[in-house]
Amino acid sequence: MFEFKDIEILQDIVRAGGFRAAAQKYNLSQSAISSRVSALEKKLGMMLFDRSSRQVRLTAAGRRFLEEAQRLSRARDRIWQEFTHREKLSGTVRIGVAETIVHTILTGMLNKLKDDYPDVRFELSVDTSAQLATAMADDALDVAVLLRESLPQGAVAAALKPVHLGWFCAESMDLPDTPLSIADLAAHAIVTFPKGTPPFREIEGIFSAPDISQPALHGSASLSTVKHLVGDGFGIGVLPTLMVKNSVWNEHIKAISVQPEAALSDLHFVVGYYPERNREIGEAVIEAARLFDHF
Repeated sequence: MFEFKDIEILQDIVRAGGFRAAAQKYNLSQSAISSRVSALEKKLGMMLFDRSSRQVRLTAAGRRFLEEAQRLSRARDRIWQEFTHREKLSGTVRIGVAETIVHTILTGMLNKLKDDYPDVRFELSVDTSAQLATAMADDALDVAVLLRESLPQGAVAAALKPVHLGWFCAESMDLPDTPLSIADLAAHAIVTFPKGTPPFREIEGIFSAPDISQPALHGSASLSTVKHLVGDGFGIGVLPTLMVKNSVWNEHIKAISVQPEAALSDLHFVVGYYPERNREIGEAVIEAARLFDHF
């Protein structure tokens, strides 16, 4: 088996144009360099240098060996750089985000991370906050942007700005210009976040009064689907206001003005991670998320 030192010596012989110049670099005798090359040739079972003339040059087999050996040297250098310069993140980072984040800060956040850490590959998961919390606890995610109340035990978190929710309908829907009451809203089918999420539970509570006719509540884990259904007139919907504002394709929807009792609570998202294993990337995601956190 050969050593990396053998590769370096071969490179220097080629660069210097002879054994003598290479020997001077290593403060060795020319015979010592020649003996080392001969020993390597014996191990490999082939001649690396053509010694038939005064000019030292590689044989065809020698050129092929040096090319492959240099690839090995570069791989060694890359591995050394990666594992001895830990301030430079590399490898795969698993980030989980709630659906709301996809439609608000995700693109800006990932672009910032991609620019800051070009050697990192990002593996993205989109799920409910409850599922993201479970994945974090099981070490299936490194960082998650999820609802504050879903943060798993032992994880640390940095808060983002509150996400405002609003009522929306199709532009073609003829509704009064005055703020709508709960009873007015109940006259329509309602499309919103999936069942079991805080917004869905809050909407159920809004329409729980006995004197209110219970509307049909349609939940979807895809806010894009909610937005599309609202735009097509399937029903009125609850969406993050920034999602609608930032959308290139507004699906022909408009905001609905409602009375105070029908107003919805803000959503509070956090960037969560376990500091003992993901502090560096956790702090990086926090910094990137806050740059685009304009809820």
